[in-house]
Amino acid sequence: MSAKKYNELFDEVIKKYHILDSVDQPFENPFNKTSFEHLLYRKSWIDTVQWHYEDIIRLPDIDPIEALVLKRKIDASNQDRTDMVEYIDSYFLDKFKDVKVKKAAKINSETPAWAIDRLSILALKIYHMNEEATRESASDEHRAKCQEKLNVLLEQRVDLSTAIDDLLNDFATGEKYVKVYKQMKMYNDENTNPMLYKKK
Repeated sequence: MSAKKYNELFDEVIKKYHILDSVDQPFENPFNKTSFEHLLYRKSWIDTVQWHYEDIIRLPDIDPIEALVLKRKIDASNQDRTDMVEYIDSYFLDKFKDVKVKKAAKINSETPAWAIDRLSILALKIYHMNEEATRESASDEHRAKCQEKLNVLLEQRVDLSTAIDDLLNDFATGEKYVKVYKQMKMYNDENTNPMLYKKK
């Protein structure tokens, strides 16, 4: 499965979300739970909902109580996002576990899943920048500036997709080897966040 297919799946998720365009809509994953596509679909859905959480919380007249509730949802979503990245990396660890690594093989500064995470966010930027570049109520100047930005984002997606494909090929041929570190988020853990454990 190439990065081009990842992008197609991410675009599908984003379009699906915007049919109802609600952070409270039910989620259904059309892929088998054991498939790689299932992980990608879930990851993209989390990112898409969080994108809109972030939009809502920036409303200047948002009720403070609602904002606090939303902040908690954003924190939970961030944890889900990190967990999904680690699930995706676990998939790659298993996929390449039997590859004979070359003696001169090196690690990569970024795991495959964190690169895919950036690709998922890029899909959201492209979708929403395209909305602005084609928004009829906006000025010609605004649309033109957004089109310029959209062109850069599309170029970035091509480059990042190529880099991901190259990285996965390097893993498959033993030129590089997969090494994963758990993110060890501290702010959601009552045992590592002093603001939480001091309240016990």
